[in-house]
Amino acid sequence: MKRYFKWLLLVSVISILAACTDDSNVDEAAEGDSEESGSGGDFVVSTGTDVVSLDPHGNNDLYSDQVRNTIYEGLVTQDENVEIVPLLAEDYEQVDDLTWRFNLRDDVTFHDGSEFNADVVKANLERVIDSAVASPRLNIFEMIAEVNVVDEHTVEIVTEYPFAPMLNHLTHDGGGMISKEVIDEDYENALQSSGHDMTAEEYYELRDEGGEEYEAVADDIAGHIGEVVEVKPVGTNYAKFSSRSPGENTVLERFDEYWGEPMALDTVTFKIITETASRIADLETGNSHMILGFDGSDLGRIEDHPETEPYTLYNIAVEYIGFNTQKEPLDDKRVRQAISHVVDREELLNGVYSGTGRVPTGVVTPELLGHDESLEGYEYDIERAQELMAEAGYEDGFEISILTNDAEQRVNTAVYLQEALQQINIDASVEQLEWAAFLEAAGQGNHDIFIQGHPNATGDPDQSLWGLYHSSMQGNGGNRTFFDNEEVDQLLQEGRETTDEDERTEIYHEVQAILEEEAPMVYIRQAESLNAYRSEDVEGLYINTYNKPDFRGVTLN
Repeated sequence: MKRYFKWLLLVSVISILAACTDDSNVDEAAEGDSEESGSGGDFVVSTGTDVVSLDPHGNNDLYSDQVRNTIYEGLVTQDENVEIVPLLAEDYEQVDDLTWRFNLRDDVTFHDGSEFNADVVKANLERVIDSAVASPRLNIFEMIAEVNVVDEHTVEIVTEYPFAPMLNHLTHDGGGMISKEVIDEDYENALQSSGHDMTAEEYYELRDEGGEEYEAVADDIAGHIGEVVEVKPVGTNYAKFSSRSPGENTVLERFDEYWGEPMALDTVTFKIITETASRIADLETGNSHMILGFDGSDLGRIEDHPETEPYTLYNIAVEYIGFNTQKEPLDDKRVRQAISHVVDREELLNGVYSGTGRVPTGVVTPELLGHDESLEGYEYDIERAQELMAEAGYEDGFEISILTNDAEQRVNTAVYLQEALQQINIDASVEQLEWAAFLEAAGQGNHDIFIQGHPNATGDPDQSLWGLYHSSMQGNGGNRTFFDNEEVDQLLQEGRETTDEDERTEIYHEVQAILEEEAPMVYIRQAESLNAYRSEDVEGLYINTYNKPDFRGVTLN
């Protein structure tokens, strides 16, 4: 009997083992594993600053654009070489000096199911230049005179004057397309909230006519424009809005009907962790898959950790020390040149920025058309600085103030400059303001020296030079050095209107030569974005030149 039970037990075990090793079961299990692996999942990216607006026409800040870039798409975009490629437009052509024609894709739908067509393009571009919207991105599109619907999937954009960087400007995030149904609802909400018994279409007709009545209505509804878009941010891109908890997170989910290849992830959550050390700790523990932004001094910590890896890239952005060129004694270029010579930019880069980034020769970085490799900038030379101060009649120095916002590295830059200026008898004080107050103060022109940065968001030199140096942009337009030079103004206008790239290159070389002589700024650093991710968990991550992540190819292990 004992032998019988042993034999029965042996047969049972063999049967179980045979069932477990059946080829069909193994194949099914493997197939199930392959379906699970590398697809789906909830991706968490931590960032230090919350979204300001989900309206692509609403504001100018990188943190909002990093989120909006996953929701909205424009007519064209840029590839990894900063070259223009079609996106929602299948192709395009310049019909004449003023007219651009775009043939649109016919297979695109918005997250709300509405159709993308020429009427949508017209509605979006007319919205961003509408005075009622008061878009901070108006300067990117203010050259647009008309948007004409040719047929359902063909649209023409007519500019007021020949504008060579038109395609680059359409790649800007402000060119992101919002559902026309949402735009219409947004206008009707604004009209009703301000007491106007008028439909969106009636307002559009009034806007086309122009005049005092339109201006009065536009002023009335200005405070309500964008209210609907903020709660219904509907675009065409691979991720659609799911939820937002201000100060905590914004959640996006996969758009399965995306016209291209849908993203593999189920959701992407932008989580707000304001302190850098806490963001890094969140990455190390696996609570975040990726972080946007950390200090250069933490680079070693990221590199040394076995499960984290940095993702760094040079931006088309330059940080600088700016001079108010309209205010004595900085209205004398010899004084500006002298101060430029006392700044040891290599020392500043290594000491304040922990060696991240690189020293630029100008605001036109190597990635841009018109970059001039022959420029040398101002070398660290105390003796020459003292000579220039004497020539200007300021060998005994003077008192001056340095204005900065409260970002730690910029405060440290101000302190460095304060000490460096003592070498030429300049007694400097440092005034530190929070970001909004800093912009307001620098825009009013009452400052002496200030510290700021300028990102290029279009990939064209016009966007770097026009905003910083054209006299029409003085103050809050971006020209906070209040630089005013007729020759530079003329050259910048020619650079906008000239379509030949070789001619544009020569024009921008001339502009940069004048700027090097006039010294309205000290270019201290081409910015380097410092991001990081979990190397064992994340595959397929891509971040573009403008420091905006693309999650379409991301998979989680």
